[in-house]
Amino acid sequence: MDKGRLGDMGTLAPEDQARMSTVIDQLQIRDSLRTYNTLVEKCFTDCVDTFWRKTLHKHEEACVKRCAEKFMKHSMRAGLRFAELNQGAAATSDK
Repeated sequence: MDKGRLGDMGTLAPEDQARMSTVIDQLQIRDSLRTYNTLVEKCFTDCVDTFWRKTLHKHEEACVKRCAEKFMKHSMRAGLRFAELNQGAAATSDK
């Protein structure tokens, strides 16, 4: 979340602004960790099928890389689309 886009924060007291900024930072960290954990779980479950060695087989490693790339591309696309929708909603509410 972009703190600069929160226009109403300027009307808050400095203590409230600091608290709000801390809450936003915590939410961003939580969201990043959730995304990372989801990525790891999905790619591991989909790609790793044997535990005979302590390293990944070449096909497992390639699968994990492909999975991670797809997941990140999807996440970025979804984020961009959400931002577009959010801007559109903000533009219509300003009218």
